[in-house]
This record gives sequence, structure tokens and C-alpha cells, in this order.
Amino acid sequence: MNLPNSLTTLRIFLIPIIVVFYYIDIPGELFGTPINFVVVASIFAVASLTDLLDGYLARKYNLITTYGKFMDPLADKILVVSALLLLVESTLVPAWIVAIIVAREFIVSGLRMMLSDKGVVHAAQLTGKIKAAVTMVAIVLLFLTPLQEIGLILIYVAAMLTLWSGMDYLLQAKDVIFS
Repeated sequence: MNLPNSLTTLRIFLIPIIVVFYYIDIPGELFGTPINFVVVASIFAVASLTDLLDGYLARKYNLITTYGKFMDPLADKILVVSALLLLVESTLVPAWIVAIIVAREFIVSGLRMMLSDKGVVHAAQLTGKIKAAVTMVAIVLLFLTPLQEIGLILIYVAAMLTLWSGMDYLLQAKDVIFS
């Protein structure tokens, strides 16, 4: 297994660790944030950075594999949705935002499968990458009490970017979809 695929696999293994630390009651606070949330934010940030790094390495060193093409976006979706569900449980994020984000992911994944069946590869768009970055930063900030207001603003921005990138994807693929 090459390094980019190892980083993707690491990201998948970090997801249950994030969930476990969310529920562990660690006494104390750091900058007004419960210690377990600091740990969750830190692990999530590391996992998010592996997403940037694995894609960069795979492209730079031509290490793109079928495993990476399939597992990398799946790992990203599971990571983000898992963290968002924890934030909904904490009442830090409204459920409707998560519904928008999850619906877009299902729609885009379905479209990618449909396009793939027609022999068309539709690469990730810049709007989707910006949406992903804003969402990941928002999640980290939402777990950190002093930064939650900024995180909340960013998660609303992420919801708007989610709608925009979803529409962008649909519009760019419309000729193939409706052929």
C-alpha cells in the first residue's frame, strides 16, 4: 500500500477514535473547552490534513490507485458526516445543515456513478474543494468553545457552498445526465 492510500486508511481509522473521545469524560478544560472536545478537534484536524496530503502526494508522484479513487472520497464523507452528527447531538449545529450536506453528497455520488456508467469521469470541482475546506475548518472551530461563533458562521457558509457546488456539479454534468 502506497503512502497516499495509507493516509486515507489512517483517516478511516481515526473516525471511531474521534467518536470515542467525544463520549469520554475527561476532567478539566483547556481555554474553556472540555478536554475531550479539544482532543476531538485535534484528531479531526489531523484527519482533515491527511486528506490534503494524500491527494497531493498521489498526484505529485503519480500514485493514483483504484483504492484511492474509491476510498479517499468515501473516507472524507464518513469523517465529515460523523463529526457533524456529533455536533448535532451537542446542539452546536442545526440538523438541517447536516441534511443539506448529506443530501448533496448522495446526489453527487449518485451522479458520479451514473457518469461513470456512461464512461465519463467528472473530476472534483474547485467549488467542491472550497466547500470541503470550509466545512472541515468549521467543524474544528465548533468543537472549541471560544471559537464556536466563528465555526457556526463558517458552517452556514459551508451549507451555502454545499448548495452552490451541488448545483455547479449538476449544471456541468447536465448534458450527460439528460442524454
